[in-house]
Amino acid sequence: MVQLTCIATRGGDLGNTSLGNGKRVSKNSLRINTIGSVDELNSLIGVAIATEGNALSTELITSLRTDLKALQNDLFDVGADLCMPDQDQAGLRISSHQVHRLDEELERYNAHLNPLKSFVLPGGTALAAQLHVCRTVARHAERHLVALNESEPLNPELLRYFNRLSDVFFVMARVANDKGRLDVLWEPGKHHS
Repeated sequence: MVQLTCIATRGGDLGNTSLGNGKRVSKNSLRINTIGSVDELNSLIGVAIATEGNALSTELITSLRTDLKALQNDLFDVGADLCMPDQDQAGLRISSHQVHRLDEELERYNAHLNPLKSFVLPGGTALAAQLHVCRTVARHAERHLVALNESEPLNPELLRYFNRLSDVFFVMARVANDKGRLDVLWEPGKHHS
């Protein structure tokens, strides 16, 4: 178990930090930027959890919050996976089970929704808007993961996980928009005059 007794270690005062294997790297390295984007996403999920879901039933808001908390925990697993660069070393790794759970969430939340006839603009309820922010930051983190994977091969389940993650946020946002009834749809060329 993790035990933190000192938060300010001063070990990074010169712009370096330690990975899980003890290796020192620049705080501006692609790996640390990737970990940082995952951390940013985790914080934004925390905001989504704290955002009121006025248009939702108690059961649905409880389900969303439970699943969002599971995603937050998963993202700490992602951080643990990323801080151990050598895939042959022992360490916590994102698993196919976690990817499968996202597939199940996609199916479960999508069952509440009617098919789309246009693209959805980010917005609607406050919770849906926040989930759209999570979706875009998840895509940003995914781009970091892909770039890192091109130079240092990663656990392939990490890439699968993030490919699903932004889709999960998208369907959650639609559910948070009163099961899609409050979605703001794109109207191509509406202001094109």
